[in-house]
Amino acid sequence: MSRVRYIVPAVLFVALAAVLYIGIRHGSGDEIPTVLNGGPAPNVTLPPLDGRARGFGPADLKGQVTLVNVFASWCIPCREEAPVLAQLAHQHHVRLVGLVYKDKPDTARAFLDDYGNPFERIGLDADGRAGIWWGISKVPETFLIDADGVIRARFGPLGADDVDAKVLPAIRAVQK
Repeated sequence: MSRVRYIVPAVLFVALAAVLYIGIRHGSGDEIPTVLNGGPAPNVTLPPLDGRARGFGPADLKGQVTLVNVFASWCIPCREEAPVLAQLAHQHHVRLVGLVYKDKPDTARAFLDDYGNPFERIGLDADGRAGIWWGISKVPETFLIDADGVIRARFGPLGADDVDAKVLPAIRAVQK
C-alpha cells in the first residue's frame, strides 16, 4: 500500500507532462477554431475610431472578400503583425478592416500613426462588448469574411510566412 502512495502521483505527473508537451509541440494556435465559421459576421455596428476613420457593421463586410483584423495599441504581437498587414493591403490588394479592441481612441490612433494604417475602415470596441459577439479570444486575431459576409476562417497573430502559407490560399479558396 505504501508503494502505491508514491507510484500513483508519479504516473499522473508523467502523464500530465506528456499531454502538456504534446500540446506545446503540436498546437501552433495560429488557426483558431471558431463556432462562427460558416456563419454571418456578427450583427454589430462599431462606431468609427475617430474623425479620420469610418466605423463598420455587417453590411460593410459584404460585396468583396475582407479581412477583419482585431488589434490594440497595448498589444505587443500587434506591433509585430503590422508590417504583415501592410504587405497584405499594398502588395496583395487585400481589403482590411480594423477592429480596435479595448483601447482608447488616442492611443489606437498613435499606434496607427507609428506602425501604418492599412485599414479601409476602423471600428472602435472600447469596452469589449463587440468582441464577445465576434468571439475574440486573444489579440491580434484576423477573420476572413467572404463576399456574402460569411466568416470563413480565423487566424491568430500573422507572421510573414503566414501570408503565403495560410492567408492567401484561404482568400483564393473563398473567391472561387
